Amino acid sequence: ALKLREGDKHCLVARSKCYLKLGDTENSLKDAEASLQNDKTFSEGLYQKAETLYIMGDFEFALVFYHRGSRLRPELQKFRLGIEKSQEAIVNCIGSPSSIKLENKGDLCFISRQAEVQEANEKLQVKLTRDQKCARKEKPVRNPKTERQLLGELYADKAYLKKLLKDKDLMESSTKQGIKVADLVLGGISYLDRRSEFWQQQKPIYARVRERKLRQQSCVRDKKRKPAEVGRYLVKSMEDIDMLLTGGSPEESCKKAEHVLKTVQGWSDDEVPNRNELIGNLHSCIGNAQLEMGQMEAALKSHQMHLELARQNNLPDAVSRALENIGRVYARIGKLQQAIDTWEEKIPMTKSSLEKTWLFHEIGRCYLELNKAEAAQNYGEKSLQSADEEGDVEWQLHATVLVAQAQVKLKDYRSAIMNFEEALEKAKLIHNEAAQKAII
Repeated sequence: ALKLREGDKHCLVARSKCYLKLGDTENSLKDAEASLQNDKTFSEGLYQKAETLYIMGDFEFALVFYHRGSRLRPELQKFRLGIEKSQEAIVNCIGSPSSIKLENKGDLCFISRQAEVQEANEKLQVKLTRDQKCARKEKPVRNPKTERQLLGELYADKAYLKKLLKDKDLMESSTKQGIKVADLVLGGISYLDRRSEFWQQQKPIYARVRERKLRQQSCVRDKKRKPAEVGRYLVKSMEDIDMLLTGGSPEESCKKAEHVLKTVQGWSDDEVPNRNELIGNLHSCIGNAQLEMGQMEAALKSHQMHLELARQNNLPDAVSRALENIGRVYARIGKLQQAIDTWEEKIPMTKSSLEKTWLFHEIGRCYLELNKAEAAQNYGEKSLQSADEEGDVEWQLHATVLVAQAQVKLKDYRSAIMNFEEALEKAKLIHNEAAQKAII
């Protein structure tokens, strides 16, 4: 696919995911960064880069990109989960921030403390390397119970490797390729030690899968659910729903959302303080999946339910998202005036220039299809102004084309030609060959 569409950001993210599953974090990170080269606001690229950095153990940098993605797409649960697990991993590595006391003696105090920490980390890395080389002489003291929980089924493998170390004749032998058996065994033990340390850092999210299943089973048996367990279940469920939808499985996403909705509806407000907001979000997820499946009437009802709950509970952000989704459904089924009315109601609720750019463009496109060229030109110019403020060349291209098309209908051919020429330059700038051919 990348040979046919070189540099396609969606293909790069897909390949990055494959590299990550293979454990090739270096190439995974390269592809994730390449997907962001022309579009710094590409949410899937930001998430993939954050996930790769997290797996590499760069929790602080991962947290930065989870936050960037969350600011751009606050409705996506996976960014919230990423922020949570990165913060937990950082605390597990260095301890709680409350344990660090900074003295107010000058501007260089914090920098000095950072240098000390960095120096200590470097010494620790050297020490770890020496320990690995001398694994037979010095063994780190570990709690067997903790190690068994972290390694799971791999604990038996590590125990077997330790037994092999006691066989002196075997340790002195070599393989057909000339590799010492002792090096292979020590390498295996070293790898398992690194894995257990890594899993211990991120244990609240991944390492205790068996414990989490047991907690969920006891949660079902016990009528009084703990808030932390409820929160983990909801965050994981919302992430699964979103991943299924973005992964091209709207049917499964819809089924999962409907199942979670029934579960949440059976809980009380005490168990889930933001219960009504969550129910509204689940209706929105169901509506998005129904839209992808072509179930337009059902999708419209789901998003209208979300809007009603958002207004009843005074949730302005949820109202804005619901209006956006309702407008999309109206546009898909050809009810363009209803789409315009819905989106125009959303205009005062927009918070960013990028959001305004998209919204003005869609309204202008609807007006153009309704042969209301003057209104289309007006909204196209507004979209272009917001795109200029954001510095987004791709949206500048779309808005300029919309203005030019409206000017053609208004028979202002000279202005239309100038705008088409400007749009062509922008298409060349971002290497959009399809747009170049369409404009020419």
